[in-house]
Amino acid sequence: MAILVNGSTRVICQGITGAFGAAHTKGCFNYGTRLVGGVTPGKGGTLDANGLPIYDTVKQAVAATGATATMIFVPPPYAAEAIIEAADAGLTLICAITEGIPVQDMVKVRAMLDARNAAGDKIVLVGPNCPGVITPGPKTGGGTDGRTDPFTNNGCKIGIMPGYIHTHVSQSKKKKAVGIVSRSGTLTYEAVWQTSALGYGQSTCVGIGGDPVRGLNHIDVIKLFEADPDTHGILMIGEIGGTDEIDAAHYIKKHVTKPIAAFIGGQTAPPGRRMGHAGAIIGGADDTADAKIKALNAAGVTVAMSPADMGKAMDEAMNGKKQD
Repeated sequence: MAILVNGSTRVICQGITGAFGAAHTKGCFNYGTRLVGGVTPGKGGTLDANGLPIYDTVKQAVAATGATATMIFVPPPYAAEAIIEAADAGLTLICAITEGIPVQDMVKVRAMLDARNAAGDKIVLVGPNCPGVITPGPKTGGGTDGRTDPFTNNGCKIGIMPGYIHTHVSQSKKKKAVGIVSRSGTLTYEAVWQTSALGYGQSTCVGIGGDPVRGLNHIDVIKLFEADPDTHGILMIGEIGGTDEIDAAHYIKKHVTKPIAAFIGGQTAPPGRRMGHAGAIIGGADDTADAKIKALNAAGVTVAMSPADMGKAMDEAMNGKKQD
């Protein structure tokens, strides 16, 4: 079942003719995602390298293709406007991959989305500054060099993640699927690789991004995983900065029944030092890795103390064991 996306999700790309948009559209297309077109103002009526139709506006693309989701590779100064355009066109899943969107722009975007959703809309924003979302499908071919994304049946990749490392539950040794939610792109891939190596599949992997103002947070995604019957365990990857992980720990303690493991990045970061992501900066007592680890332990979460042990922690949580 998975969450957010599946093989039927119809996807467009905003910024499809830019260098990054074109490259990752090809990657998603080769993975088997149902990409149905893209948007670049002034290039409407043409085709991209994959033969996908290009439109001048998102409304035109949605009307012509029936798309429900978009991935955004628009440059930072224009990305917030692209998110708003996608929402105005009726898209219900917006994956903003772009890094470096000004915080003040995202404050306005978030206020707009919150107001619209409060009025009855159901718009989900993933990101910005994120790898996107993937629901793996069974591997059916491709990937002959071990690095190219394999073609899949009923899979969907929206974003920049390497598809070939993901495993559909039907092709996993243990026939169980883990849902992964992460603030870090590269740690997401590491967690996928480790869980796949241990015999697990992934139901869906969601990179929520590392910016201080964004769409989905940990709790939003954990709720979806908890309700998904095809997700058998949850792996949460957080980092210093903000209180998302503290809030998630409180929520997990009260509401989550599935096995859950976690890793918190930035354990050696000094206060006041930003570590990579714009939101990864210690500003208070609850922002530290130590505070987040303690809260997660108190909620019964199996916490890996090293990124090398994320898969091991998930395996132990799935089998009811505690880490040494």
